[in-house]
Amino acid sequence: MSRHVLTLSCPETPGTVHAITSVLVENGGDIVEHQQFDDRLSGKLFLRTEFTLPGDADPEVLRSAFLGMQSRWQLSWQLRDASARPRVAIMVSRFGHCLNDLLFRWRSGTLPVDIALVVSNHTTLEPMATAANVPFEHVPVTPETKPAAEARLLELIAEQRIDLVVLARYMQVLSDDLCKRLDGRAINIHHSFLPSFKGAKPYHQAHARGVKHVGATAHYVTPDLDEGPIIEQELSRVDHTHTPEDLVTIGRDAECLALARAVRWHAESRVLLHHNRTVVFRR
Repeated sequence: MSRHVLTLSCPETPGTVHAITSVLVENGGDIVEHQQFDDRLSGKLFLRTEFTLPGDADPEVLRSAFLGMQSRWQLSWQLRDASARPRVAIMVSRFGHCLNDLLFRWRSGTLPVDIALVVSNHTTLEPMATAANVPFEHVPVTPETKPAAEARLLELIAEQRIDLVVLARYMQVLSDDLCKRLDGRAINIHHSFLPSFKGAKPYHQAHARGVKHVGATAHYVTPDLDEGPIIEQELSRVDHTHTPEDLVTIGRDAECLALARAVRWHAESRVLLHHNRTVVFRR
């Protein structure tokens, strides 16, 4: 028996879900998890269905069936083996909390990915990657070497067959061209406050303003800096007793949680993109 995941979006039309699930059942599929969302504002249907097939069933028969339905129902769909683990490259600079958290979750079996590579513009976190038996690649970046560094990154992605790039506090801005090449397969994490503070020492800025919440946002990378489709956010309440250092600690915890959830949901095909928004079918 094999397990598969179908994700799709299409115009919301009566009979669509019945037609799709009927194809699954007629080909021996047993639906074990089904989630859908009818977006009334856009008139679109978003769907994620996880199902099993008998051992002798051929998934290519289902692919052919969905190809045959594609034109009539205007389907945008993907069918994948649920056991397939995306290969991940993690990009970092000098802050190691998110990298450490992802490595721990991966090694403990709670993050359904294969971390194939750690890339950094510094060597600070090389020992952490080495301790986890993950290859480490040092790619220095300066304004003059940035094009060559990004070209090297694309080479590594191709060589290592990387499916997802995770910016785990990578403190370099990617070029518009690289963002477009990684569209839909690069996730970033950054702090997010109410209000938000940009620039140096954001937690100290927040403390000076007396904020009552600190948090973090995980989103897909786009050419619009820190404004890509949001996958997950984590928020913690703080008060006047917290020092700037306390806010840094609380904020780093929020970053780890939001990023880990975003990576896991992406790996499980639970995130569907819709322009600058996401539909997230959480479990």
